[in-house]
Amino acid sequence: MNRELALKIALAVVGLLFIALGFPMVVFIRQNPALSMQFSLYVTLGIFLLLAIRDPSASRSVIAFTAWSSFAHAALMGTQAVRNMVERGELIGVAVLVIIVAVLIALAPSKQLPESASHSNQLHLH
Repeated sequence: MNRELALKIALAVVGLLFIALGFPMVVFIRQNPALSMQFSLYVTLGIFLLLAIRDPSASRSVIAFTAWSSFAHAALMGTQAVRNMVERGELIGVAVLVIIVAVLIALAPSKQLPESASHSNQLHLH
């Protein structure tokens, strides 16, 4: 399996996972409005990840944002769980986010040269 196909599969899995948070978002809207608000951001991000499947190179920013914001969230949530500020069960969420970060960073598309620059480089090589 090539790297781009693996990235597209990862984007689909993470995108669908984030969109699936739409159900608890609606369920917890009255009991825990802050959690529902957070889930709304993930649901929205999930939609953009699914859109990124068409052209991952053109969607480098959304992929990087997903990875690094998930890292920040995991670091904060993990710290809170270890310090008993939230339930230890939250460490499961931390593990999921760390896996998402690792996969997206490992598969992230590299920056490509603009078409005109790569074309002029090819002309100079011949």
